[in-house]
Amino acid sequence: MSRILIVEDEAKIARFVELELIHEGYEVQKAPDGRTGLDMALQEDYDLILLDVMLPGLNGIEVLRRLRQQKSTPVILLTARDAVMDKVSGLDAGADDYITKPFAIEELLARIRVAERHHEGDEKSRGARIEIGPVSLDEDRHEVTVNGEPVYLTNHEFLLLQALMENKNIVMDRARLIEKVCGYDYVGETNVIDVYVRYLRTKIDDRYGINLIRTVRGVGYVIREDLDQK
Repeated sequence: MSRILIVEDEAKIARFVELELIHEGYEVQKAPDGRTGLDMALQEDYDLILLDVMLPGLNGIEVLRRLRQQKSTPVILLTARDAVMDKVSGLDAGADDYITKPFAIEELLARIRVAERHHEGDEKSRGARIEIGPVSLDEDRHEVTVNGEPVYLTNHEFLLLQALMENKNIVMDRARLIEKVCGYDYVGETNVIDVYVRYLRTKIDDRYGINLIRTVRGVGYVIREDLDQK
């Protein structure tokens, strides 16, 4: 039975989601504020965390940042905000997904299933190390290094980089990358791949002065075996 932690200060929302998850067969625990939620997330092992952004004591983004320093537990953000930058901040801090309030419980359950499948795939993966130029991706350890220096990536960023490196020299369109990164039943922004590519370029291309991810206009993205220096 999967264990889910709900970190949500609105009692009615927390109770509603809790009952729905219990009905679906999940074991559920709740935390009413950010500090309590962070303590529970660090002290116990959960299969997934539903984390509200606007929390008393410690906001959801800060909870996520601190959690990611020690654990890779899948996290779905619950937010009442529609601004793109709020969603970007959450994803950049290490969230696996987000859902905007008010949401349909069916959509939340679908996103939970996708996050669980991705995490299970990571845990069961026994892939080899992939190396292209100075970039090395270790599938077993879920680690990326450039020139031997570790680069922190969120789960979605790692999956995107892995898909492109595994298919080096092959141009991959956005639809195919969305399937690789977000799953076949992904429901969300259609430009999500462009967002993750921008993150990867900031963390790798710009930082280390290489042209790792190249854009093929009108098609998608590709990583060539012969990397150019910027």
